[in-house]
Amino acid sequence: MNKVIGILQKAQIAAGGLFLTVFLIAVVIQIASRYIGVSVIWTEDVSLYSFIWAVFMGAAAMVWERRHFAFTSLNDAVKSPAFKLALSLVVSLVILLFALCMCGYGIRITRQFWNYQWVTIPAFKRGPIWLCLPVSGGTMALYAGCLIINDIRAFFRPAKGDS
Repeated sequence: MNKVIGILQKAQIAAGGLFLTVFLIAVVIQIASRYIGVSVIWTEDVSLYSFIWAVFMGAAAMVWERRHFAFTSLNDAVKSPAFKLALSLVVSLVILLFALCMCGYGIRITRQFWNYQWVTIPAFKRGPIWLCLPVSGGTMALYAGCLIINDIRAFFRPAKGDS
């Protein structure tokens, strides 16, 4: 299972990188168009929406590596491996709860705004932009759930040297 999760995480990082590339290209086009004196109004929306997707894909992917936002001072101060494992479990549970809320509310907001149109490109709908919330929340929940399972297994696994 961890191997499948690792592949999913790498795909999510690649998607985040792709959206970040689109963001940078849109910004360069926007800057160049200002120097040339040509109005390219769609670049603002493309850069904004691609940046949103890049951030949410990256944030979700970092949950699997435990590189998410955290206060590490308590973890660093504790010497007991059992307490560190319990702390890791609590943090993963909080992330799981947050991710499930993000997924649930993300589905609701995506449905609500699915048919709203872009201002600069009216043929495009805003729904796919909001889809980053349930996708990110769902993958965060999956990663956090697997981390919880791994922590529980590690808690009941005998330490090296114990027999």
